[in-house]
Amino acid sequence: MDLRSDTVTQPSRQMRAAMATAEVGDDVLDGDPTMRELQERVAGLLGAQAALWVPSGSMGNLIALMAHLNRGDAFLAPAGAHVLDAELGTAAWLAGGMPRPLPHDAGPGKISPSAVLRAAGKAGPYYTLRTTLLCLENTHMASGGVVSQVDEHAALAAAARRAGLKVHLDGARLWHASVALGLPPAALTVGVDTVQVCLSKGLGAPVGSVVAGSVEFVEEARRLRKMLGGGVRQGGVLAAAGLIALDNVQRLAEDHDKAARLAAGLADRGWRVSEPATNIVLLTAADLPSMLQRLEQSGVLAGPMGNQVRFVTHADVSADDIDTVLDRVGPVDTGVAAPRRPA
Repeated sequence: MDLRSDTVTQPSRQMRAAMATAEVGDDVLDGDPTMRELQERVAGLLGAQAALWVPSGSMGNLIALMAHLNRGDAFLAPAGAHVLDAELGTAAWLAGGMPRPLPHDAGPGKISPSAVLRAAGKAGPYYTLRTTLLCLENTHMASGGVVSQVDEHAALAAAARRAGLKVHLDGARLWHASVALGLPPAALTVGVDTVQVCLSKGLGAPVGSVVAGSVEFVEEARRLRKMLGGGVRQGGVLAAAGLIALDNVQRLAEDHDKAARLAAGLADRGWRVSEPATNIVLLTAADLPSMLQRLEQSGVLAGPMGNQVRFVTHADVSADDIDTVLDRVGPVDTGVAAPRRPA
């Protein structure tokens, strides 16, 4: 039972068939028709003028940061954000920006508008860093897939504007937030300059993300993608998978339900777990390595997230599989479990 990530999902037969029969062209030279269709569709869903397919979400985020930042600039992001902790420092190494993590002062994975305004500050002497960008993440993966509500997002974007900051949204799991809130994705991108969304997390595409923004941004993003080695030739083979993936967005509600079922079952067995907002369940263990070893020995694969165990539900794990996982995990083991908080 592989619950390490929703990226382990296998492409469906329908997706494989679409890839095999995709209309293609040389996307580096004059564009690929299927790639163009995917980019236009995603731009429409996100309320953006234009969009560009990229091989990975990390590249999509990096392209946005490279477009927004100059050397000597600083950028703000919630602590634990993917751009800070899971992209090998490319924000500083390649985009040339100095990261400034913001503590979660508005709840797990969340920052307040006042924190943004304080951190942005005012222009200082010429030798000081200039804060020019705010990077948001919805859902906030490291906090267990926490969803930013529409009003929370809008308030942060407005605060960034007041401080003269651009806004980039890492929406790798924006589809999950959209489904959890019952709102179109465009409702969660208001006020941003750029946004990245992933097609392989939960949606089942074997590869690919899309970065979106203004027409001018996408023109520059295309140059940056080539600079980073991300240009593809007959990209329609990959874009066809993305088009099928977009047809599966509403199915993510099933993954959210399975995560809730898993969390409730673990809690009933005495384990200390988070209440999932989407498809990620975090279990607190006193001895993380021992807990992960115990799970693997029982045939359940999970991953570490800080000092917690992360379970991620996805299309290839059924509701019956969740029951099997619960049976294999069994009741709390005081040797590896963290004490439960008093009610």
